[in-house]
Amino acid sequence: MKTVVGIDLGTQSLKAIFYDYAARTIVASESASLNLRQDDAGAAEQQAHWWLNALHQVMARVDPDIRTSAVAVGVSGQQHGFVPLDKSGDVLAPVKLWCDTSTAAECEEIMAAYGGPQKCLDEVGNLILPGYTASKVLRLRKERPGLYEKLDCVLLPHDYLNYYLTGERCMEAGDASGTGFFDVRARRWSPAMLSAIDPDRDLLDCLPEVRTEAAVIGHVTDSAARDCGLLAGIPVSTGGGDNMMGAIGTGNVRAGKVTMSLGTSGTVYAHSDQPVIDPRGEIAAFCSSDGAWLPLMCTMNCTVTTELMRRLLDADIGRFEAYVSEAPRGAEGVLTLPFFNGERTPNLPRAKACIVGLDSHNTRPENLLRSAVEGATFALRYGLDRLGDLGIGVQEILLTGGGAGSATWRQVVADVCGAPVTVLRQNEGASFGAALQALSVIEGGQGGDLADLVDEHLARNEPLCCEPGRSAANFYDEAYGRYLQAVNAFKPLYA
Repeated sequence: MKTVVGIDLGTQSLKAIFYDYAARTIVASESASLNLRQDDAGAAEQQAHWWLNALHQVMARVDPDIRTSAVAVGVSGQQHGFVPLDKSGDVLAPVKLWCDTSTAAECEEIMAAYGGPQKCLDEVGNLILPGYTASKVLRLRKERPGLYEKLDCVLLPHDYLNYYLTGERCMEAGDASGTGFFDVRARRWSPAMLSAIDPDRDLLDCLPEVRTEAAVIGHVTDSAARDCGLLAGIPVSTGGGDNMMGAIGTGNVRAGKVTMSLGTSGTVYAHSDQPVIDPRGEIAAFCSSDGAWLPLMCTMNCTVTTELMRRLLDADIGRFEAYVSEAPRGAEGVLTLPFFNGERTPNLPRAKACIVGLDSHNTRPENLLRSAVEGATFALRYGLDRLGDLGIGVQEILLTGGGAGSATWRQVVADVCGAPVTVLRQNEGASFGAALQALSVIEGGQGGDLADLVDEHLARNEPLCCEPGRSAANFYDEAYGRYLQAVNAFKPLYA
């Protein structure tokens, strides 16, 4: 047996799968939870060594014979996190994550130094939004100048795992495009944006080579092999951000398909053969990890919303599903604006969540939970509509993430978005995408034909797929309009 390994470094856990590509079977899948430090100022941080500890735990849970069957590794990781290294390769500070909104002021400062938001869009392709790496670099410069002076290399979370496994420092275009200082059209670093972060230092010296195609970046070192129980010398592919690997893992490598991820954050993204620049800056103009582009909208509160409400109401997964399925569409007028962690879309980093429409009749657990599901889904529908405004058609929604395990939520997505929902048998999303990328580089040398590869290894899980109901879609069109009205009324409170 030969396998490829897909590792996904998420916010709440690290996961690894071993995929027997000849038998088309995942022979091992393990995960380990991760801690997250957050505060009332919007900070969200992890220690990089927590990731390595989690990786070691995960690998130790896999049968040794399966571990030594691995012939290649691919790594996916949460985007935007800032991993600052010194010359020795040691991490200088806690890693600020994608969901850290404490640097909103630095975002505005960088854009002003660059020449304003419109110039950012015109020249780089993206605004500098809370959570992006750029503002975290400026925060380190301002608040911890001693550490900033020692900064030798900027890595993202998945890059750091690659560095641990291979000793190689590099980035790839998809993940790099979420830093804020990457020119997504030209697929290269933006010296002008880096100068806006620090006009006195050439930050290009701190940035590794950018890989624009899937390839072998290095091989598992002897020390990493001992720690993880893998064979030394097996190749490690470029990897990418979790959304980029999720696109591969859901077969979103051709036009017409849209991936919707119901994870801690919610994302909606599509394949494009050319850059898609949103004049409003709401759709991120990311590169993909297959040589194309990945226009994407992110919300910061998806399963965060449902998990908080589950805990509040002491509802386990079974009771959650029962409650949500029992409640009527529209939750009898209860409407959740799910901005618990602040929000990126709409750009309200200081926002708080709000539940409106409660009265003495409808204030019941089932309505609160149903409203949490619907509110998180309405927020993602906005991304679908915005993609449509930019010429990205939606023929099919490829659903992934933890929320996709709920039958009721799957149907809500189909009804709210008015599009068929597909769930795949290999519903591992980013970790499976990383495994497929690793397979592509050993089969094709430089990535092979990725579209053909995903066709070969992905299949629909027919019982879990669903179609929108006409009456339900019409109902949700009206309910979605009320959601937008509520959001617009809410914005001035936290703008």
